[in-house]
Formats: sequence, C-alpha cells, structure tokens
Amino acid sequence: MRAVPKETRKQLKRNRKAKRVRSKNWMPDGFDDDCMDDLDSAPQSERIMPRGERDRRRAFEAIISAALENKENDEDALDDGAKALEEMPGQRGVVVEVSTSLCRVALDPGRDGDSLICGMRGSLSAEDGGFSNVIAVGDRVLVSQSGADQGVVEAVLPRQSILARPDTFASGGRTRDRHRQQVIVANADQVLIVASWRAPHFWPELVDRYLIAAERNNLPPVICVNKVDLAEDMADCRATARPYLALGYRVIFSSALTGEGIDELRQALHGQTTVLAGMSGVGKSSLLNAVQPGLQIHTQEVSGHSREGRHTTSQVSMKPLEAGGFVVDTPGIREFGLGGLRRAELVRFYPEIAALAERCRFGDCSHTHEPGCAVKSAVQEKHPAAARFHSYQCIYDALPA
Repeated sequence: MRAVPKETRKQLKRNRKAKRVRSKNWMPDGFDDDCMDDLDSAPQSERIMPRGERDRRRAFEAIISAALENKENDEDALDDGAKALEEMPGQRGVVVEVSTSLCRVALDPGRDGDSLICGMRGSLSAEDGGFSNVIAVGDRVLVSQSGADQGVVEAVLPRQSILARPDTFASGGRTRDRHRQQVIVANADQVLIVASWRAPHFWPELVDRYLIAAERNNLPPVICVNKVDLAEDMADCRATARPYLALGYRVIFSSALTGEGIDELRQALHGQTTVLAGMSGVGKSSLLNAVQPGLQIHTQEVSGHSREGRHTTSQVSMKPLEAGGFVVDTPGIREFGLGGLRRAELVRFYPEIAALAERCRFGDCSHTHEPGCAVKSAVQEKHPAAARFHSYQCIYDALPA
C-alpha cells in the first residue's frame, strides 16, 4: 500500500478533532433539558405552541393508544375515542374544498358563514387507513385558527361513510401502495348517478359500476337519466330504465333544458348530502343550476368532434342548497374502478343474475363462457336484461381473479 504523505496525515488529524459545540444562546437563562417536557412553564419571549396545545395533543394520543391497545373490544374503544374527540376543545367545521396541500373548512356549513383556509397538522397520516389522502370533502374536522381566515386541521373526526376509488397515481409506485384508495367524499347520505340519454349516450356499464360502488360503501343510490329532451321516444328511455326500476332503484328522468324532472330531483336532494357521479358532459352542473338558479357551478358543452364531455369540474367541492342539504360535485370520469372487488364477488351485486345462478350446470359457473349456463339461456329469453348482463361480463373481465 502506498504511504500517505505527512501533510495529508496532519490534515486528517485536524479533521478528527471534535468540533466546538455551538452555544445555545437563544435559550433563556436557566433553561435546561429537563424543561423540554413542560414548554408552557418555560420563560420565553415568543410562545412555541399555543397555550394548552401540548395537553390537547397528549389527550389525542392517549385516545388513539387506548383504542389500539383494547383489541378485545375494538368497537367500544373506538366509540369511546370518537366521543372523546367530539368533546375536545377547538372549532369544528366541515371540509368543503380540497387542493393539493390545503383545504377550505366551513365553520357553519349550513349557511354562508365563515370559512378558513387550512393546512394539515404534520402528525395526520393516511397510512393506517389504506387511503392516499388524509382529508376529503365532507370530512368533519377539528381546527385551530391561526389568523383571520387561516387555520390548521388538528384532527379528522370519525367518518360515517366514504366513497373511494383506486388511486391512479399510487398504482404505478411502491408495491405496498398499489392497492391504496383515494377518498372522494366522506359522510355523504346518497349518490346521485347522472347518465345522459344522448350526447354522450347512456352507458349501462358505468351506471352499474357506480351502483356497485354505492352499495359497497352503504350509500343509497338515485339514478337520473338526463337530457331526455333528446329522446325520439320516451318509451325507449323507460324501457332502458326498466331493469333498474325492477330492482327497486329510484330513477328520475330529467332535462335541464325543458325543466322536466327538476322538481322531483329537488325533492330527492332536500335535506341530504348528495354526491353527484357521472362522466363528463352528462349535465350534472346544468342540473344543479336548474335545481338552484345562481348556484355557481361551471358548465361546458360537449365536444363537437368526439361527442364526449369536456372536463369542467376540476376538483371536488361541496355546495349548500337553499332548501336544505348539500351537493358534492365531483370531476367527471370515464371509468370508475372497483378496488378490492374480486370476480367471485361480483354476482352478488347483480341479484337478477344471482337468482338464476342456482340452475347453472356448474356450481362455480362464472356466467361468461361455461356450457349449461342458466344465465346465458335466460338472457336469450330477454330475462335478465341483455344490457345488464353485458355490463356484468365487461366488469367481470376487468376484475382480478
């Protein structure tokens, strides 16, 4: 090995000398490490945390720890934790709009009251819930105000319901993130599935995807067939909707242009927090403007070249209705994923197919290609509806085994 030059050795020794510890002259006199556990009692010219903030955080951590430790009775522990969260001091509000790192929280969401632009406390995490976003529109939150119109979300109160979809950005990342979902809306009461009769054409598969998502999330669905003014014969519209009516779903036929069905739609929305779902161009925003004139929802015509909808709603937002209730307008999407659903589970979301499945030749019949399938034979006899069976097959092929 080649010898190291003398000057180089001296330089290495100098570099190994311990560096002088920087004086903590920014601390007040008499402050030592033992004071770190009681910041509120330390003399200071500028408060590091608001008074009582440390106690509030410790109480919150104790609630979560108790819920996690009590594994024999998780429901009771979580109920106790939820009750304690409700009793925690601070302002409560509802998230009405979400952007990348900020959200708008309405302190009195039923009225045009005060709202805060809020950041999120760094301790909040979506990791444990299997979701990619910490906060969603509709979340009830606890906030601390940091300015005239600014605040910080300290805690998200327990959700009563969610509507989620696979996170398309996480799907191509780390393996552990590929099955995570994005919460679109929290604490909704129902889903209004809007599909247009024409421009763009009624798409049974997408309607069925929304129905499945609503049922999986315990959200009652309402189907709205819009733009019926474009129908040459209303009998065709009613025939298309007949399979859904036979299954007990509520179907509203509407036209924002002629006003047909608007009163019925207004009644369905009254007093409910309703999520609007449907692909771009079906007329969700126009319907809302017809239900409540002056409601500031942007609209845009269907593309004349592709006859598909242009995206006009760029983010999820919650709007109060004058007659009572809220509507949550979501970006128009052409697909709706069903994350976590397996092929063998799909048939239970098609009760008319499940009723016929007992007569199939094979007990594990998928109703797609097997001989002796009673479902395929029934479809040839117009029962169940061919459109529903076709959407079943399309969704089945797209699901994992």
